[in-house]
Parts: sequence; C-alpha cells; structure tokens
Amino acid sequence: MVDLRRMRYFIAVAEELHFGRAATRLHMAQPPLSRQIRQLEASVGTRLLDRSRRGVTLTTAGRVFLEEARATVRQADRAVERARRAARGETGRLAVGFIDAAIYSVVPPVVRRFSQEYPAVELSVTELRIPDQIREVGEGRLHAGFVHPPVSDPRLAVESMFTEPLTVALPTGHRLAGLAEVDLADLAGTPLVQFPREINPPLFDDIVGLCRAAGFTPPSLREASPKQTIIGLVAAGLGASLLPASLEHLRRDGVVYRPLAGPGLAVDTSVIWRRTDHDPALHAFLRVVREVCRTGSAPRH
Repeated sequence: MVDLRRMRYFIAVAEELHFGRAATRLHMAQPPLSRQIRQLEASVGTRLLDRSRRGVTLTTAGRVFLEEARATVRQADRAVERARRAARGETGRLAVGFIDAAIYSVVPPVVRRFSQEYPAVELSVTELRIPDQIREVGEGRLHAGFVHPPVSDPRLAVESMFTEPLTVALPTGHRLAGLAEVDLADLAGTPLVQFPREINPPLFDDIVGLCRAAGFTPPSLREASPKQTIIGLVAAGLGASLLPASLEHLRRDGVVYRPLAGPGLAVDTSVIWRRTDHDPALHAFLRVVREVCRTGSAPRH
C-alpha cells in the first residue's frame, strides 16, 4: 500500500527536481525526506528518481507515477472537502413540506436564504396538509415541515417559529368591508368559508368556539381548501373567512382583509422534524429558519 503522504512528498521532489528545495517547500529536513522517497520506491518496487551529481531527474516509471500521484492526491483532497462540506450541511438533498398559509409567511424568505447560503443542497418544497406532513416527516420521507400545532407524534420535535392573529377576509361589497376593524359579533348572519375540520381539528373548533363566545353560530359553514380557493369563494360573495393574518399577502380583486377588534385567536406556525434525524443539511436548514424568524425576515402581524 502506497502512503498518500509519501505521494505528496514525491510530487514536491518531482516538481522541484531538488531535494533541498522540496524539503523547504514541505517544511521538513532533507534527510527524512530522502528516506521517505526511498521507502516509497521500495513500496512501488522500482526507482522513480535518478540521483546524480548533476541533479535529480525522473525515470520513465517516475513520470508515469507523477501523473497518477497528482490525480490521486487531487481525488483524495476532493473527497476530504466533500466530506467536510457534507458534515457542515453544505451538500445533500432536503425535502420540506409546508401548509398553504406558510407560502405567504415563512416559506419564501427561508427558501431564499437557505438557497443562497447552501446552493449545493438540493432543496425540494412541497405543499401538504398537516396530517400528511406529520406522517411523511415521521416516516422519513420529508426532513421537515411547517404546520399549525398541536402535533402529538412522539417521533417528532416541534418548535414554534412565530404566531399571528386571525384576520377576517370579506367580499368588497360586504356591509363591514368599510370598517377599519371588525367586531367578531358583527359577523353574525354572515356565512363562513373555512378549511376542512380534518386538516386541523383544534384550530377549526377554536374558530367555531370564538364565534359562539361572540354570541352567534355561523348560519352556514362551507369547507374549502386550499387557502386560495377559500379567498376565491370570498371574492365570489359566498361568505367571510377567518384566516391567519399572513394571508393578507394573498391579494385578490373582490376581497378585503380587516383585523378583528379585541382579543382573538393567535395562530402558531411551527417547524417539525424527526428527533432522530441528525442530517447536517436538516440542521443547517433549521438554523436558517430560526434566524429568519428571529430577525423578522418572515412577515409578521
């Protein structure tokens, strides 16, 4: 077996054609360098260098060995660098899920920042409902996901990224559309268009409970998904909708957004990942998510 270190020594001597200069270049004394080259030749089984009073020259075998040694050292250096980059999370593949509301808040700045800092990581981002994300992350088909909690799967770590209030989306012709803010009780008699209960039962039930606490039950409650469809139905005049405030970034003719007066629900967006997943690219991604949300790069209300 030929020692990679001795290959590097040989390359220095072959390029300098002088043991003294090669030793200086390698920051070592000349006698140990001469011994290492002799040991290398013994390992190869032939002379690689001709030594004479006139100087040092490469043998035919030495010229061939130099070419291959350079290629081997380059490949070894490339392997080391790639391993180090992988350990830093700078290469690899990352699959991330997100709820539709997150495309109007945390997803764009996170994806932009991560892609700038880790351009060699192949990042795929897929919109999925919360139950699907929990299953896919838990089973290892996704590395991370953006969801509204609660998340009860013990396999998953859950970290809150930001909270936002509910806002009300109204048709532009609605009697409350001209107000600066809307008292929830004033929505009595207005049909609601909401996401299906099975997507997030706790949040769905909290919204219905909020209406009842305000003194009314919606006269009709249409379920629709995704959020773009909900907004389309609001624009068509089929009702109002209580949505995370970040949805105000989804502009559409025929729809206005108004804050709710008084205390209301705070909607949390969290990132989830498998507790046992130590992929460096994943943890680089989580670092970017935390920085984006901490510095306010993600839209807040």
